[in-house]
Amino acid sequence: MKKDEIPQDSGRLEEKNMKELCYAVDESGKYATGLSTGWEAKNIALDVTMENLNQQIEEAKQDAIKGIKSPIYYFMLLNRMDLSVLAGYVGKPRWIVKRHFKPKVFKRLKNSTLNKYAEIFEVDVNTIKNFNE
Repeated sequence: MKKDEIPQDSGRLEEKNMKELCYAVDESGKYATGLSTGWEAKNIALDVTMENLNQQIEEAKQDAIKGIKSPIYYFMLLNRMDLSVLAGYVGKPRWIVKRHFKPKVFKRLKNSTLNKYAEIFEVDVNTIKNFNE
């Protein structure tokens, strides 16, 4: 794509006053960078992705309220994290963090572990502890 043909369609990036770095060919035929506010196909894909993520977050919230999953799972999704990212922040193996998603295991977590999660999620520890109530 030529530098002057970089898409500038309205969308999520433009709404947030952001631009994306793209590579394109300049007038002399060399690769150069340019900024884009997005393009229609990407905007559609982002919209679908955000709808799916919001649905997953709502399901996780309901599961936490019903006691099917722990609040840690909900806050992980709410903060746009996955298991690997959260495990990295907590400094524990993925399988241990995944166990913390189980309500029975969650109820036995030490305060120090809950404080670590609260710090990562930037919420008060009581918000995590008393999520179902």
